[in-house]
Amino acid sequence: MAELGLEGVIRGQRRRTTVAEPSAPRRPDRDVTASRPDPLRVVDRTYVRTSSGWAYVAFVLDV
Repeated sequence: MAELGLEGVIRGQRRRTTVAEPSAPRRPDRDVTASRPDPLRVVDRTYVRTSSGWAYVAFVLDV
């Protein structure tokens, strides 16, 4: 999407929830290559505002 200049719809003001400290040490990228089928899963969770409050959403991807 970034290559095409596209971005998702943002309603209201943008909120920045995390501000990284530029001088803080950074963790190295992790090796996420799988040596055999089905040994590695990647998980992400986020929250989404709904009409009745906040909904927590989790994504599990099989690498």
